[in-house]
Amino acid sequence: MKLRNDFLYIGDGSDNTVKTFDAETGRFLGSLVVLDCNCLQGPVVPGSNCLFGPRGIIFDHRNNLLVTNQNVGQPQNGDVLNYNGQTGAFLGEFVKSNEPGAPFAPRGIVFSKQNILFVADMGDVGVPGEVRMYDGTTGVFLGNLDHSGFTGQFHPRAVVIGPDSLLYVSVRNLPQLEGGSVLRFNPKTGQFIGVFIESNNVNDLNRPEGLVFGPDGNLYITSFRRDGSDTDKILIFHGKTGKFLDKIDLDAVGQPRAFAQALLFGPDGKLFVPINGDGPDTGSVRRYDVHYHQKTFDVFVPPALAGGPLGMPWYLTFGNTDPATLDYMGDEEESSDQHYHHPPHPPHESSDETSS
Repeated sequence: MKLRNDFLYIGDGSDNTVKTFDAETGRFLGSLVVLDCNCLQGPVVPGSNCLFGPRGIIFDHRNNLLVTNQNVGQPQNGDVLNYNGQTGAFLGEFVKSNEPGAPFAPRGIVFSKQNILFVADMGDVGVPGEVRMYDGTTGVFLGNLDHSGFTGQFHPRAVVIGPDSLLYVSVRNLPQLEGGSVLRFNPKTGQFIGVFIESNNVNDLNRPEGLVFGPDGNLYITSFRRDGSDTDKILIFHGKTGKFLDKIDLDAVGQPRAFAQALLFGPDGKLFVPINGDGPDTGSVRRYDVHYHQKTFDVFVPPALAGGPLGMPWYLTFGNTDPATLDYMGDEEESSDQHYHHPPHPPHESSDETSS
């Protein structure tokens, strides 16, 4: 028996919201999380609902929505904000910006089965990156993953726990536009296992960010163009060996850019890809059919120029996304330990004119 209807949630950097969509139709249902207008009146007070740069979003084991907040343009570190998964009510800072271990530039997050929140902190030029660990109940800082065995630049962007129970981390170089890697760690011990994927002339991996394992067991990674003679794309690697298998070009050389910071599998094994860039597709969400090596897509959420509600879509989650593996659980049979996030009347509801 297929699970009841689900919802898709997407962080929008253009207005610092988390927007809600019907997971089957793409219909826009409103913003579950909005920026507190008081945050625009003066200096941000630590602990307040001031979302300046939503990045990674997941539902935790208590069905609350956790959102990494980069505090773009603010003087303080980033943090992780906590919201009621049904109403969007602000529940406070889960990871506090003014305490030791606060992330400088948080991006992707996952919540392990061992009750640890992993946050990719990219750092900056001259600011070391880290994968930070926090207690999943209290938000207390537990330490950083030990990446001393990796000799390259360590600026992590996203994380996911793979089918082998290891933590996969996408890392980029700074300030270089080319290159990048995917590393593996033991999430229980924090031990560095090794480099799983390294950029080369064959795979053209550049500035990797979002990464997710598909129903086919392969690893899908967002990658960005090296220069004007390249394309923005999704790269596909063998999930066990890391061998480069294929790519999905998101744009064409010489045409307006269409790139993705993150990606996620959803209902019916489809791959959902929010699009940014400088072209007419910006703000759209593409839904790819990758079964049997297909690369076809339909426009699940229309772009901003066509009246779509998203201006700068970043990370995304479904209500039935596993917070550790990022697998979609909604196509499985219903069981008592499944969780659903179905706000029947989302706050700040939109008109039907914005539905797809």
